[in-house]
Amino acid sequence: MRIISYNVNGIRAAIKKGFLDWLKTDPADIICVQETKAVKENVDHTLFNALGYYDYWFSAQKKGYSGVAVFTKIKPDHVEYGTQHKVSDDEGRVLQLDFGDIRLINAYFPSGTSGEERQSFKYAWLDDFFDYLGKLHLQYPKLILCGDYNIAHKEIDIHDPKGNKKSSGFLPEERAWMDKFFDRQWVDTFRVFHPEPHRYSWWSQRFPSVRLNNKGWRIDYINVTEGLKDQLAAAEIYPGVKHSDHCPVYAEIKQVQDDRI
Repeated sequence: MRIISYNVNGIRAAIKKGFLDWLKTDPADIICVQETKAVKENVDHTLFNALGYYDYWFSAQKKGYSGVAVFTKIKPDHVEYGTQHKVSDDEGRVLQLDFGDIRLINAYFPSGTSGEERQSFKYAWLDDFFDYLGKLHLQYPKLILCGDYNIAHKEIDIHDPKGNKKSSGFLPEERAWMDKFFDRQWVDTFRVFHPEPHRYSWWSQRFPSVRLNNKGWRIDYINVTEGLKDQLAAAEIYPGVKHSDHCPVYAEIKQVQDDRI
């Protein structure tokens, strides 16, 4: 099971930048995207089917905002849209798929960069989601949570930790949430294989030189519960893939039966 998580910052914009051509290279079996900014009906989704992917979409009520989708060559046993948390579901933030005894969760965590109101929303969302994951874990020992978390966990995950200590996405309270999350039997798949610094998945678009000089943040993750740790085969970040201000992150998990198109 090869998985990619990728905030595409608008699926239609990404397609114009060659997203479909990249999919033709077979980068993964399951592609989880965030911030689609579109509903399925506004995109020629048959293009994904032609490449061998089943496609599942969960969009925000607000047009051109948020939204998640999954393109998968492995047919899921079950698809669940949202978490039954209305405010989150109205923003199209969580899409879940079952593959055998594994539940895959594709999530787009809120950003707090636009001001105090959204930062407060982010904290409330994080608390609700933490409780939701705890209950889900009782039912599914093998969980995969991929997506744009909008949080850089440790100093190694951000190019300028001192200069960003008061920036949303690296606030002490957000980092403490990540600590609490990993203490709850979650595993950072990338760090299992890559302890080295200067590995990022997002770069600000304000200055073109930021990405060129690798002044980024690692805020995109594929994390798994302890029940899947022994099945991890690989993890990677692909900064050379450029359809967005983010880049894809990758994890490979051994052994799952599948039903491909």
